[in-house]
Amino acid sequence: MTAEGLPEGATGWIHEVGRLIGRYTLRPAFKVRVHGRERVPATGAVVVIANHSSMIEPQLIFGMLPRRSAFLVKQEMFRGRFTSWFFPQLGQIPVKRGEFDRKPLLTAVDVLKNGGVVGIFPEGTRGSGDVGSAERGAAWLVRSAGATVVPVATRGTLKPEDGKRRWRPRVDLLVGEPFTPAIGRGKTGLEEGTELLRSELADLVKTLDEWRVEHGFQAS
Repeated sequence: MTAEGLPEGATGWIHEVGRLIGRYTLRPAFKVRVHGRERVPATGAVVVIANHSSMIEPQLIFGMLPRRSAFLVKQEMFRGRFTSWFFPQLGQIPVKRGEFDRKPLLTAVDVLKNGGVVGIFPEGTRGSGDVGSAERGAAWLVRSAGATVVPVATRGTLKPEDGKRRWRPRVDLLVGEPFTPAIGRGKTGLEEGTELLRSELADLVKTLDEWRVEHGFQAS
């Protein structure tokens, strides 16, 4: 029996335990603040797009979302004996980096068409978190399922330039306003939709950077 809001093979109670781990495990190491969590729609198909600077953001976002979510996760994370079992039980979806991989995207579309939430880091790989480029998977999901998009910006996870981690650094997660873009048909529509999503996320990251500087925190 498929757990509600998750891909086939996921286990509901394991997913809920995973959310608690994501929400609280990193609290001793970081001062985490979430802004705008209430903006996440309570029902309906939602694609969450987020920036990705380190391995910390996925855990924080997964934990802070008020609904169950299935994230597209790089396939390498599924290779260990434990993770190859645990991640599918959580409802996470393995995807090959740098490729337009239809199988995981179709799995994600099924989640969305059943009114679920799918998370994706449109940069494709871990990088600066500045959203300088984006892959087409997010736009394809939005177009295929007619989903609402919720951008999420995260800052504060990177070490300072001197390489020394500060004591319990401040980490902020900013949930942007939901929007439902009309993604056009064909490759052109997908490219334009990808740029739209990239731009919306980049603007949200910039907004969070400016807010952090204004309040005396390191931008990134």
